[in-house]
Amino acid sequence: MFIIPWIIISAICFIVIKSLALFINGRKYTFGTEMRESSFSLEIFYTLLVTYIIVIVGFGLIYFILSFEQIILVENGEPKEVSVLASMTNSMYFSGATMLTIGYGDVTPVGIGRMIAVVEALIGYILPTAFVLRLVQNTRDRIRDR
Repeated sequence: MFIIPWIIISAICFIVIKSLALFINGRKYTFGTEMRESSFSLEIFYTLLVTYIIVIVGFGLIYFILSFEQIILVENGEPKEVSVLASMTNSMYFSGATMLTIGYGDVTPVGIGRMIAVVEALIGYILPTAFVLRLVQNTRDRIRDR
């Protein structure tokens, strides 16, 4: 395997990990808008949404890049030769279904793709918990500051 795909995969992993760390540490993406006070934080929700998108696209790109070297995803139990666009679409679809723990089963990982899917599913399972914990912590901080 060439070095360039591994460099790209490493960069994607760095971006995904950095995004997750920023979310867990409480960094908020505000998109230039000011948020009003409430028990539900729209800022944290936006941050969670952006984090989900980054992780889904990141893992989708990892599946896509690895698909050039070996078959990583199979449809209905059979490997299929597909175009680059179809491969990208399948990779993003599988990543979203895995991250959101839907897992329809029409596209399944093989080989190293299984471990990558397990890591992605684990992240998808933990992120809502981190979201709730962040809301509780912000509410507690707001009450303490009053």
